[in-house]
Amino acid sequence: MHDDIKTHEQATAAELSKHDALTQAFPKTWDGRILFAIALAFSIFQIATAAHLVDMPSQIVRAVHVGFVTVLVFPLLAAMAGRGGFAKAIAWGLALLGAAVAFYQCYEYADLLVRAGDPLPRDIAFGVVALGVVFAAAWALMGPALPIISGLFLAYSLFGEYLPPPLDHRGYDFSQVIDHMAYGTEGIYGIPTFVSSTYIFLFILFGAFLEKAGMIRLFTDVSLSFVGSRRGGAAKVAIVSSGLMGTISGSGVANVVTTGQFTIPLMKRFGYRPAFAGGVEATASMGGQLMPPVMGAVAFIMAETLGVEYHEIVKAAIIPAVLYFASAFWMVHLEAGKYGLLGLPKADLPSARAAIAEQWYLLLPLAALVWLLFSGYTPLFAGTVGLAFTALLILGSSIALGLSSNVIRILFWIGLGLVAAAFFRFGIGVVVGAMALLIAVNALSKGGRETLAMCRDALAEGAKTALPVAVACALVGVIIGTMTLTGAANTFGQFIVSVGGRSLFLSLLLTMVTCLVLGMGIPTIPNYIITSSIAGPALLELGVPLIVSHMFVFYFGILADLTPPVALACFAAAPIARESGLKIAIQAIKVAAAGFVIPFMAVYSPALMLQDGGATAIAIGYPAAVVYTIMKTGLAIGLWGAAVIGFVAIRLGAVERLLAAAAAFTLLAALPLTDEIGFALAAVFGGMVWRRSRTTGEKPSAKVA
Repeated sequence: MHDDIKTHEQATAAELSKHDALTQAFPKTWDGRILFAIALAFSIFQIATAAHLVDMPSQIVRAVHVGFVTVLVFPLLAAMAGRGGFAKAIAWGLALLGAAVAFYQCYEYADLLVRAGDPLPRDIAFGVVALGVVFAAAWALMGPALPIISGLFLAYSLFGEYLPPPLDHRGYDFSQVIDHMAYGTEGIYGIPTFVSSTYIFLFILFGAFLEKAGMIRLFTDVSLSFVGSRRGGAAKVAIVSSGLMGTISGSGVANVVTTGQFTIPLMKRFGYRPAFAGGVEATASMGGQLMPPVMGAVAFIMAETLGVEYHEIVKAAIIPAVLYFASAFWMVHLEAGKYGLLGLPKADLPSARAAIAEQWYLLLPLAALVWLLFSGYTPLFAGTVGLAFTALLILGSSIALGLSSNVIRILFWIGLGLVAAAFFRFGIGVVVGAMALLIAVNALSKGGRETLAMCRDALAEGAKTALPVAVACALVGVIIGTMTLTGAANTFGQFIVSVGGRSLFLSLLLTMVTCLVLGMGIPTIPNYIITSSIAGPALLELGVPLIVSHMFVFYFGILADLTPPVALACFAAAPIARESGLKIAIQAIKVAAAGFVIPFMAVYSPALMLQDGGATAIAIGYPAAVVYTIMKTGLAIGLWGAAVIGFVAIRLGAVERLLAAAAAFTLLAALPLTDEIGFALAAVFGGMVWRRSRTTGEKPSAKVA
């Protein structure tokens, strides 16, 4: 058994090493310099098309996007691993095949439209190469799980007619399947690739620029100032800083390897066990995908799939996201109380006021982004503006901080504000002109040239960071293509509906298990796409609002990265915590335990996601239902945390823990009877705890958490 666990950890560590390779700098070799230039060109291309500086048909943008990805993936992994000779030649050969496919899609664009549905033999040949290169890129970058699952779906398209009913379909020939998967907008160039080539890439660049500018330090200093001195302050700093990072990052594993470098050693130093420290960081970091305004890549795909404005997704996510981080905060508070862990000395903590006074300008792009998203602008426009303003602020601050006079500094910032205002009146040309001027001024000084180099590096690093997302989006298009071609989603969906006819809770449980099982092998994006395609329509038929059903799937797709045996976020924390990834995953489940309650409560009480519907809203009205549901969910989270940790004001016995769990469980359903039972059980639990704390005077132990 021990050998099996060790082998599993080694395999997962091997997959993470590929991710870690993408967090390293480009190699200082000839091929590293070429790849750096390609990555830089990739980012410039995406910015130019997003800002409409270059107008291209969407199909060509998607093809070039996937082409850049496949050109970068193979040589980059080979260079990072220090491979040479034959392996490097194979990598560059696959890269050239990816470039050839993109060129063919662009060169033959008009003719491919004319002969859609009737491909030529050379179209089929290039289509096979396109699929092969995308499958190979995904296997090289993310391991075998997603390519195998996508391959099974592709095989179903080709051979599903031979399966017994109701699994069979009418049958499709080879050329029809390849045409569907490799051309048009249903396969590898489908909606996920469209979203990756527009919104996602821009927001990844946005986060990369802010990180380079020092946003991580700002968030960490603010977190330390606010919660560092409180009980269990080190763990609370991890949760707050990771939550703030989630507003610009949207990548769980990336959050772990950035904020975790500081927070995990800090937690260990102040008494937390390595496994618990890693679990706290992994839980908080994964929550970054839920935290508006940027959220994770899935949120953009969800908006496009549902055909709603992105701010509608943000509106649905905001309360659950806050509750998720509040639940994690509550869990570490209880854990710290249980073991008597104190906070950090106030004298050693930075000042939030000083940190904000020094880097206040970094908050402006984030504020602009929020305003644009909630003012009805598209995510593409908001991302473009946010990225442009971030670049202007970085370039401008480099100059402003070097000026001797405060008056000149103020005039300088006023000038940048006027540029921002002029952008909304006259368009992107104003920003381009201002940026060209700032680049020229920065080039005249050493500090300015260093700032320009930082911006250049952020463009290349952002392109590299986008590779796993882009590859997953391209390959998952095969799964979507299979579902649109064959209607495969109906079979499982009908099964969920039949189960839900007897019990909605069982249907939700089945959907949750599907998400968690899929999440053992594939990232959040394909997990969401597969499960939402199958379960989303089924849950809608059972009366669950559309956005709520998709958010339910999204939530458990994220939590899948915390659940053993794979738990990528936990294995990313393992080398920092110097602890087993599986042990960290077990602790992460404990910290995130209350988070498992939130999606279920949102289904029974849609007001939790600011959606209409549900018995509570009908009974007491929508505004009151929102307040009532938040309060009830907060109570359920508090009870669930007490049950899991075994502590509130005192250490809890088995009966008290079971009572707290029962109270939390009965508060799930939005029915008057279950709510009354839940409140009654919560009152009994509270009375028992109060009575014991008064009579025993028990104090927390001083053991290590």
